[in-house]
Formats: sequence, structure tokens, C-alpha cells
Amino acid sequence: MTPDAIAASVPDGAVLGIGGWGSRRKPMALVRALCRAPARDLTVVSCGGPDLGLLCAYGKVRRAVAPFATLDSIPLEPWFRAAREDGRIALTEYDEGLFMFGLLAAAHRLPFLPTPAGLHSDVMRVNPGLRTVRSPYPSPGGTHDGDGGEPEELVAAPALRLDAAFVHLNRADRRGNGQYLGPDPYLDDLFAKAADRTYLSCERIVDRFEGAAQTLLVSRAAVAGVAETPGGAHFTSCEPDYGRDERFQRAYADAAKDPQAWERFRAAYIDAGEDAYRREALP
Repeated sequence: MTPDAIAASVPDGAVLGIGGWGSRRKPMALVRALCRAPARDLTVVSCGGPDLGLLCAYGKVRRAVAPFATLDSIPLEPWFRAAREDGRIALTEYDEGLFMFGLLAAAHRLPFLPTPAGLHSDVMRVNPGLRTVRSPYPSPGGTHDGDGGEPEELVAAPALRLDAAFVHLNRADRRGNGQYLGPDPYLDDLFAKAADRTYLSCERIVDRFEGAAQTLLVSRAAVAGVAETPGGAHFTSCEPDYGRDERFQRAYADAAKDPQAWERFRAAYIDAGEDAYRREALP
């Protein structure tokens, strides 16, 4: 598929998961295409970076579900910050553990999973809709006859069910299997399994994979479409193919401070299409 065809398949009001982490291995070609597509009122579930920021800048986001929104070397994503300060988007803020368990519950088609993540923290205060459950089993460490202590109280992490997910990996085949070659899988496999439809962009489509079997992260069973997008994670990193483009990331963040600079930036790098982006932005 093409990035534009993938973006066109996302309807208004969809719950969209986006893989990667902060400013690392984000499916930016798919996100840029979604900025040009008509979909609006999205709930974006993401370990947020410029993916979430760009969609906020284009007025696509109704709610964000995220543990953070950062550009890594720039602490806070500027367009996410502006959208929150102006009250333009709602936010469900979980810690990373609760966020992961929400995706894991959705991946297994469970309504929730019990976890200690978030317990006795402000996560419970800022999310008053969260509930706790008591384990049906005694706590470990009881007497020798098998009796434990009082049942443990746990957070019931609600499933983060996704209508669609965007994930970027280093390699993929035409059947939809995806491989990462960098230092971290992030949560991309959970995003893929938690979604009704997963769309995979990749640096290169290959006929056969090389490397350890553990690097085959995403199964074709979860994938609805594949787009070959060299440089498709730019300006975020996609190790070992390329690192983060710090110069371009700074230009993006600086443009967010000035309306005229932003109009020039979006006209040159987003609205003009992916071919123009590759010509103008890629090193």
C-alpha cells in the first residue's frame, strides 16, 4: 500500500495506536499522510513524540492516551503542549506500566488485566475512573501449609482496544511480517495485536529476513497492509538504518513557536506530499 492509501482508511473518530517511543522509530510517513487525510476527532494512543504533536498541530486529535509526549533531546513535544494548554485535546495519562498492561489486555482480547502499576500514585487521582480489584488468591509468603496473607489489591488496567495501529519497522515482507533491527522493540508488537487493523511501514521490503528469529516482531496475522517508505521514520531515529535528525527536529520545534514559520514548514514538508518531503528533508 501507499502511505496515503493507508491514511485514507482511517475514519473520523477512530482510536489509533502509533508505535515507536518518543522520538524513536515513529511511523512518520504514515503520520504525515494522515495529516493530509480527512480523518478528525481521533483518539491517539501513543508513547508520544512528534507523531502525536503533528496530529495535534493539524487539529486531528480529540483525546490522547499516553504516558508522556517528548522529543527525547527536547523534553516536551511543543504541539502537544500547545494543544493541552489551550484545552483543545483531552488527555488520559497513565504511567508506562499501566499503559503497557492496557495494550496487553487488548492484545489478548481481555477487558482488563490486574497490575500493581499505578497503585498508590497520582495515576489513580488523575484517572478517577480507574478501578481496583482484589486477587482471588492469597498473597505469597504465607505459612508452610499454603495459606498466604490478605489478598492483594491491584489496579484493573482497562484494555486499550484500537481500531487501527501504525507501526514502523526496519524490514518487512509483502505478506506483512515485520522485523526490527535496533536496540529495542518498544511496544510495537502489542500495538499490532491490540488493533483491529495494523498498517506497517518499513525501510525496505525484503524477500527473506536475515538475523535472529527474535527480531521478527510483527506477524502477518495482525497486518492489513504494508508500505515501503525509505526514511519513513525521519526525523525520528530508526537504528541501525539512521539516527535522529537533530537539526531537523530543532527546526520543527522552532517552527512551532512562530505561526508564519509553521506555515512555511508545513507547506514544504507536510502538505506537499511524501515525495517532496524526501527531496527536501532527508539528508
